[in-house]
Amino acid sequence: MSGRLIAFEGADASGKSTQARRLASRLGVELTFQFGATDIGSAIRSILLDPVHETLDDRAEALLVIADKAQHVTEIVAPALARGDTIISDRFTASTTAYQGYGRGLDRDELIGMMRWATQGLEPDLTVLLDVDLEVARQRLGDEIDRIEGAGAEFHTRVREGYLEMAAADPDRWIVIDAGGTVDDVAARVDAALDTWLAAH
Repeated sequence: MSGRLIAFEGADASGKSTQARRLASRLGVELTFQFGATDIGSAIRSILLDPVHETLDDRAEALLVIADKAQHVTEIVAPALARGDTIISDRFTASTTAYQGYGRGLDRDELIGMMRWATQGLEPDLTVLLDVDLEVARQRLGDEIDRIEGAGAEFHTRVREGYLEMAAADPDRWIVIDAGGTVDDVAARVDAALDTWLAAH
């Protein structure tokens, strides 16, 4: 497990944060997240998620998300990998492609190019996608939702489809997990899939 970056991705309320935390604990490795893991990222997060910022332009949103990635990699991810440590990140680059690319409709190639620059070319060795039915996700969210969670059903359908498309295009570096059922059910699926992936890599 030396020096690997594993990213957890998925729609809001897919359970990715819980599963990322559980796996980090099981493996005894560092856990981080995007966006908001750094002081600068936290300030960016407050802008991105506050429903009061309803006039935030889609391009401005994407630039803020990507700025967080630059700071996150510089402060947390790159130093961990340089030490030879494995690190698990709750979201990484794929979330921007899914949300701002597929969801908002921004040019995905342009986003990928900007992210490659911001992250110094860093990409996850493995992305674990927790896929959940959108109606289940909506029920899990409840009534208190942030600006992005409240973007609407069509937006979140595009995000989910984008994730699945990315996973299908790169099966060697993505695993897709059914995120329905209990937390323990999902954790067992993650553990089994990861063990299989590690055995092959």
